[in-house]
Amino acid sequence: MITLYHCDAARSFRPLWMLEEMGLPYELKMLPFPPRVFAKEYLALNPLGTIPFMVDGETKMTESSGICHYLGIKHGPTPLMVGPEDPAYGAFVNWMYFSDATLTFPQTLVLRYTQLEPEERRNPQVAGDYAKWFLGRLRAVEAATANTAEALCAGRFTAADIVIGYALRLADTIGLAKDFGPNVAAYWARLQQRDGFKRAVAAEQQAGVEQNVAPRVRA
Repeated sequence: MITLYHCDAARSFRPLWMLEEMGLPYELKMLPFPPRVFAKEYLALNPLGTIPFMVDGETKMTESSGICHYLGIKHGPTPLMVGPEDPAYGAFVNWMYFSDATLTFPQTLVLRYTQLEPEERRNPQVAGDYAKWFLGRLRAVEAATANTAEALCAGRFTAADIVIGYALRLADTIGLAKDFGPNVAAYWARLQQRDGFKRAVAAEQQAGVEQNVAPRVRA
């Protein structure tokens, strides 16, 4: 049984969504955010204290996009993956890395300096600068979803759409969705209509209630 440690709306939503799209059995363990502060016992499992943390037998992983890639290969085959024989393979791999290194990273600084730091340490200028950085990098997604393209690559929905889709969910959570371009806005709206996305959101909410973990407070 796959076990996924998750916080409400955190990067661990990527593998949660992937699990739901693949229809794999799993156990979802909800933690308060940030777990290294509010669930110190978690450090015995994951010394980093970060989310996600996935356990699949002897395999333990902490990188959200990497977990999605692992699930698709280890528990495939699945049309969510793009193989090296496909002309879209390079684009697929690029989106998988782009999702966290380029899109999620600047958003974590926006979140930190608008919500997570104590009031006296918050910094609107830093938050504003990194919001602009994120929106500038989002131009790649705006271009890729032009002409009502249904997916980023390979002519179908793949894990690349899951990992990029989470970056858009985070942006929506922290108030940046209002600045999406028209293509990204339409793409994000389509992603939210997927049954797998809806099931992942429902699983997140249900597990939070059952395990008595309150949703993250948002500004």
